[in-house]
Amino acid sequence: MGIKHRMDAHHDIVMKARAAAGEGTVRYFAYSTILDRDAFLEWRDQHGYQFFDLPKGEAGEVQDMALVYDFPSRWWGGRVAGLSDAKGSRVCGLVFEIAQKDWPIIQHKEGAVTGMSVEKPVKVKLASGATIHPTHSAPGLIDAVAFATNPSRQATDGPVSERFVEALVRGARSAGLSEAWVQSLKQR
Repeated sequence: MGIKHRMDAHHDIVMKARAAAGEGTVRYFAYSTILDRDAFLEWRDQHGYQFFDLPKGEAGEVQDMALVYDFPSRWWGGRVAGLSDAKGSRVCGLVFEIAQKDWPIIQHKEGAVTGMSVEKPVKVKLASGATIHPTHSAPGLIDAVAFATNPSRQATDGPVSERFVEALVRGARSAGLSEAWVQSLKQR
């Protein structure tokens, strides 16, 4: 007889939200460690979501935003990155179409379930130049949702997590993002 693993309360919250979810999709802009496939699969399996896999993503960038290391993480051993408004800056990542029923898994992975992060509407310029369902206010851009550090949890005390930066670099490379972006991640 195998050992049955008991999931935490976050898993229960996610599964209830999945059961109550509607139809449709959420366009998700991912820029962080979720792009590190091995790290994502490890997290997914540890949290009991083996049935979920990220769909194929499309490269894009959010303009007038920057990565800011504003959340001290015990797990990562230092500060990790969120998004901040920054005129003239950009953040590269992938855009995924996530089924509404799977959105709670993304919210869990990104820390929204624990209050670490909040959803942040963003406008993304796709690398392909496609404008499927473009925003009305910004031609050539599409609406998506990213995650940023919850303002009530922001702090800049302590060092940036080297392990986190390494995961960002691995994720950006495995996602096929530009080498210029990869190098900028190393600079922090």
